[in-house]
Amino acid sequence: MRSFDSYPYRFYVALDGNGVNGLEGMAGVCLFLYDPADHAYAYKIRYYDGIAAGHAVSVNPGATVGFLGNAGQHLLLYDARTLEEIGRVSTLRYENPGSSLQGSTHLVWTSDREFITAIGTGFYRCSVDALEQGTRLADHRLKLPHAMKRTASGRYVAVGSMDNPADGAAGEARHVGILDVETMQMRVVPLPATCWHVVAHPTRDVFYAVSFRVMPQEHVDWHEWAMAYLKEYAFEIDAPSARVLRHWSAGREVPAHINSDICLSDRELIFCNGGSQTIMCIDLESFAKYRFIDEKPDLQAQMDRPREVATQVFDVLARGSMFTSTHRMLGALRVSRFALLDSVYACQLSKDQSLLFTANRGLNHITVYDYPSATVRLRVRMPEIREYFAWMPELADPRLGFHHGYLVG
Repeated sequence: MRSFDSYPYRFYVALDGNGVNGLEGMAGVCLFLYDPADHAYAYKIRYYDGIAAGHAVSVNPGATVGFLGNAGQHLLLYDARTLEEIGRVSTLRYENPGSSLQGSTHLVWTSDREFITAIGTGFYRCSVDALEQGTRLADHRLKLPHAMKRTASGRYVAVGSMDNPADGAAGEARHVGILDVETMQMRVVPLPATCWHVVAHPTRDVFYAVSFRVMPQEHVDWHEWAMAYLKEYAFEIDAPSARVLRHWSAGREVPAHINSDICLSDRELIFCNGGSQTIMCIDLESFAKYRFIDEKPDLQAQMDRPREVATQVFDVLARGSMFTSTHRMLGALRVSRFALLDSVYACQLSKDQSLLFTANRGLNHITVYDYPSATVRLRVRMPEIREYFAWMPELADPRLGFHHGYLVG
């Protein structure tokens, strides 16, 4: 059996179970190990009891401690080698969120033992060694803070925002935030569309935000939102001036809906789209040209997965009325290009920009692409969730529930 350290790459993926609504599901981590020299791979999967809505993963600079961001109001840390839990705390000891959708889903590491995350109405600095003693830093001033990335100099933290379902604050975000960690000043950048997710440029204090456009069920319910068949955007934003430098927009027919992970190469802005079944690549020089890797399953692939399709259709119908939200459901079908499965939620580029790691939620497989050619180097079908929950019936949807990823190596 190969040793852990013999694998050059460690691909961590958050797990949220086999439902369509990841913000209400289970919470776990998949660790996928890979060696491109001989295509050897191994994996470990761990779900955590008492934690819900696993969403994003992160690993400290020393690659020893992992963080499982979630929408269940916990901070959870695990050993980055074994996935064994090493600490958890309820964020309710600090503040109560306005909505159960709000949690510490993302963070930025400020050192090997400290990080900043959003809790309630503010940002908090927390220590791996004392999760119960977080320090409040500043108000976040956003609808519902989500993804967080630190810019190249380390001075600024770019923060995406979700639309908020909470009473008194409900509605579209249509903004991102910039936290200056030296002055603790928070600035809000208004935008024409909501952006959940962001990525920072590796050498400049510039970041990119990609729109995540949804509509409320029954025109009021931002908790059980529906995918919106509308044009999508990508924004290039200067952090020091809080100013949009350039933006990309795509007609609603372009398959760039419901993004998750965002990463950068020297030539492209890359983001995966769970709704549209693609990995979109926008040319950075022109910020106009684009290409995409298509992971849409064909009809046979969908017919081969009746349990997954049945769960997907049932959960969609459970989110809104067929009679009053017909237009939302028809729009969602156009977003998915009439596929009855969701798709890629994790994509991470290796540091040498030779490999692109992805995790497809709907098809329950992990793929390693050669980059930039986008040819498949390795594809692994992952095990059924029932292997980790024996109480599930044999006919249960087998998907693990891939969400955001993080790559070490």
